[in-house]
Amino acid sequence: MIALRPIHKDEFSAFIDYFIQDYAAEITVNYRLPEQDALAQATRDAEQSFPQAEQTPDQIVLCITLQQESMPQHIGYFWYKADSVLKSAYINDFCIFERFRRQGYGSAAMKVLEQKLREEGFIQVKLRVAEGNQQARQLYSANGFCVTGINMNKLL
Repeated sequence: MIALRPIHKDEFSAFIDYFIQDYAAEITVNYRLPEQDALAQATRDAEQSFPQAEQTPDQIVLCITLQQESMPQHIGYFWYKADSVLKSAYINDFCIFERFRRQGYGSAAMKVLEQKLREEGFIQVKLRVAEGNQQARQLYSANGFCVTGINMNKLL
């Protein structure tokens, strides 16, 4: 069974370390920036997104856990920005750790998040997925997400 819980203060730096590396890799591939520039951008974006670390208002980081016989096992993260006016949540990052992928946990986690958001009065979930991330695109499509636009860029 999949469950979600708020990230603990002592776990937040591990989330940021994961996020910066993962996002920098995405920036390098999708925006064709050199690795060093991508890492600087990812670091800057993380710092701007979390000026108060895990206590930053409206920036929600949840740990995805797999409830097993003895103890819950941390298997990933959700990070979303809550917009109480529009009653929407924008997923900035969703990760199932590599060794837990392709086992149905991503879809299960998405369903748990959707139920949580519904109970909190949200009416919409938004996200952006990288063009080359076919696995994520399939997951989102299978869970009812539809394409609302296409992001494009050009290096000058």
